[in-house]
This record gives sequence, C-alpha cells and structure tokens, in this order.
Amino acid sequence: MGNKTFKKLNYSILPTPIHKLENLSKYLNANIYCKRDDLTGFAFGGNKTRKLDYLIYEAVEKEADTIVAVGAYQSNFCRIASAYGAACGLDVRLVLGGKKPEKATANLMLDYLFGADVSDVDSFEWNDWEERAKQLTEELKAKGKKVYYMPIGGSTKTGALGYVDCMKEIKEYSETNGTEFKQIFHATGSAGTQSGLVSGKALTGWQGLINGIAITKNSEQIKKEVKQLAEETGKLLEVTIKDEDIIVDDNYIGEAYGLETEAAKEAIKLFAKFEGILLDNVYSGKAASGMIDYIRKGMIKSSDNVLFIHTGGNIQLFK
Repeated sequence: MGNKTFKKLNYSILPTPIHKLENLSKYLNANIYCKRDDLTGFAFGGNKTRKLDYLIYEAVEKEADTIVAVGAYQSNFCRIASAYGAACGLDVRLVLGGKKPEKATANLMLDYLFGADVSDVDSFEWNDWEERAKQLTEELKAKGKKVYYMPIGGSTKTGALGYVDCMKEIKEYSETNGTEFKQIFHATGSAGTQSGLVSGKALTGWQGLINGIAITKNSEQIKKEVKQLAEETGKLLEVTIKDEDIIVDDNYIGEAYGLETEAAKEAIKLFAKFEGILLDNVYSGKAASGMIDYIRKGMIKSSDNVLFIHTGGNIQLFK
C-alpha cells in the first residue's frame, strides 16, 4: 500500500463503518455488507464530504475567500459545499440548474440555511450549468475576489483523493476481519467517487470488481470521464490505471437522471424494512437496485461477499 499522503481538513467522521446486512442477506440469499458513507457526518454527510475535506483544504491553502460550486437544485455536493464554506468563513456561491422548485426543500433549503448565494440556470444541461458557473467565477475575480471553482460533484483529482482513502479503509477492514469482498457496488455520476475507488484499487492492490451503477449518463460517457480522472489521480499517486478496472452499468438509470424507477423504490423499501437504512431515489436507491438485480440474476455467487457503498443523499426523501 502506498505511503504518499496529501493534506486535507477533517470534517468527516472517518473511517465509516462496514457491517453485514444480516436481514437483507438472508432475504436475498447473499452476503451483503454496507459501507456507511452516509455517516461521514457534517451537514447530513454523504460521499461529498470526503471530497470536500480535500477541496476546501486546497481552497484555503490558495487563500481563496470565495468558492463556486455547481449542480442541480437538490445537489448533495452543493449542500455540503455550502456547509463547509460557512464553517471555514468562505463566501459560497452556488449555480443551480433544472426546474426551480416553488418551495425550497431538502438540500436547497439547507443551502439557504447555510447562507449560500444561489444563481439559477433554467436548463437541464450540465454544460449550461458549468458555463454559467465559470462566467460567475470570472465576474467575481474581476471584482477582486479570490475564487476557488469546483465542477459538478467536486470531480477533480483533488476531490477523488477522498475515495482513494475509502478504498484504503475497505482494504484494511478486509485484512483485519478476514472478509474478502469480491464485488463493490456504488452510484456513479460525475466520476469522482469511482475515479477515487479505481485509483485506490491500483494503489492498494485490491483484487475485486468495482461496479459503478450509472445514475446520470450512459456507460461509455461515464467510463471515458472516469478513465480521464482516474489517470490524473493515478499520476498523483504514482500508479497505473487499468482500463478493465473501470466498470459502469447504465441499465438502472430509468428514463432520466433524477427520475424515480420502480426498482429503486423497491430497493429503498427493502433497505428500510430489513435494515433500517434509508436510501434515496436519485443515487443510492438506483445503485442498490442494480446490486439486487445482479444477485437475483445469479451474477454473484451466494457465497461471495458483496460490499455496497452507501454514498448518502437520503435527504432527497424529504424534498
């Protein structure tokens, strides 16, 4: 395992626990474990907290006084960025896109509570959101602000380091507890989480499969983005990324990003009923529906240990 370290803040409660989902495992005749990254702490937690531990540290090191983050109106990343910026005394500017809700609920309500300034983009195209965010960044710089810009999901090589750490935690758990995981399942969207896991796999030598269940774009698009970001992260870590380690399945998105699916609804009910764990309809519910489908189709041996990474987002249930 590599010894190269990178500086970060420590707002996350890490390492997050891994435990077997005994009741769900019995119901599905499988060995399912869950890494509770919904419990990273700080502003309702989730995978974005890991990323922002590194991103906000970098912003502070560069003496930024303002951060610009971009996403949908119910963006988990923007919620955590708003909280992190507030805690670190930074001016938070959000660029949020999609259909503006009549009432601010869930993540958007918290954005306002944390004091973020929101710019609206009446478009569902991510490119439009990021274009406006970059324009805003330049406008703020022209006014003398020191701006740290973060793309959708905080998916940069710096942000991806948070999930290199996650893979290290998984490897350490396996070695300490004698539990070998054959497959990992997680939601993949803006490439940051999966890029970090893939880079962490190269660093630690973990031998299983990392299954990214797509929730935004088609598999080829996400694979391309994960490959590029994982290679950039790999250079930081001085490791080589293998193409075969990048696995993306886009069969569980449904009609579009953010829209509910019947399979995700079932997964949410099963996790709630059997384990008291809450998933969401946009990210973790769809990722769990993919894992459940793999199990039911016999694509995973009943004797194999499977790890589901709960990346958070369950506040979406209250939108």
